[in-house]
Amino acid sequence: MNKLQNIEAEVRDDDALPPVETVAKPNGKHGHDGGRDPNAIALPSALVDITPQQAGTQTLLRGLAVLEAAANGAHDLRAFGAALGTTRSTTHRLVSSLVQARYLRQVQGGYLLGPKLIELGTIALEQMPLTAVVRPHLQALADHTQDTIHLGVRDGDDVLYIDKIPGTRGLEMRSRVGHRMPLASTGIGKAMMLDLEPQSWKRLLEASLKALEKKSFKPESRADIDTFLQRMTRYSQGGFTFDLEENEASIRCVAAPVRDASGAIVAALSVASPIPYMPHERMEELIPVIQREARAISEELGWRAPQAARRIKR
Repeated sequence: MNKLQNIEAEVRDDDALPPVETVAKPNGKHGHDGGRDPNAIALPSALVDITPQQAGTQTLLRGLAVLEAAANGAHDLRAFGAALGTTRSTTHRLVSSLVQARYLRQVQGGYLLGPKLIELGTIALEQMPLTAVVRPHLQALADHTQDTIHLGVRDGDDVLYIDKIPGTRGLEMRSRVGHRMPLASTGIGKAMMLDLEPQSWKRLLEASLKALEKKSFKPESRADIDTFLQRMTRYSQGGFTFDLEENEASIRCVAAPVRDASGAIVAALSVASPIPYMPHERMEELIPVIQREARAISEELGWRAPQAARRIKR
């Protein structure tokens, strides 16, 4: 019996999930008046909104929900059980099986994500040829600018960072590989929005502001809708984007899109640094620099510029 079968065998059919309305959802809504547990870990609805008829996949989804909960800060059986809405015994069996399969590891005081996920994550990155193609160009940008370099792809309304080279100026940013941020709040995310219509720009800005409404930003870093649309129009015409402290206080960046053979934007890269190293004059100077690398990456992915397009000198 393999490990996944082991997990399923250990969780009995009578351990059914409670009614969906009693499970904490990401939007905080419940079907009762008990109020939200402030310590509850929000999970994607796809991992908790399952019916008894889906018993064949229920155990798998519960296991994934445990991993999601651990990634979001749950570290003990009580927190896992609260996130899943399962009994302590069911939660214990799930967690024990995941530890045995190395998807979780037990430490003093609870559980953390295990080494198996690191192995799978490494393989997933290796199977994404984009990272292999882009890495030399990221390194070239890092060597040229001494700033932090990011590579990201779109994932729904978010940007997912899939590579990063820290700057050499002794200052670290909160971004990391695997980190997600709303598209419209980052330069790298906005670079992946350049081909969209203004109505989509507006929707993504609204989604970004909603996602970040509890974050603390300087007032001037939050552009109103008209200013945002004006900026996006300029960015779209120029083939670049800026981040003017819209994601992290005192941090600015310049970004450019990466295209595939079809001409579609499939990724973006950015150069980011604190304001003392990134005045507006330098941001303008970096536009052709990052565009040059983005163009080179795109060409390696099969993209060819329209003959009438103005070529950037390399």
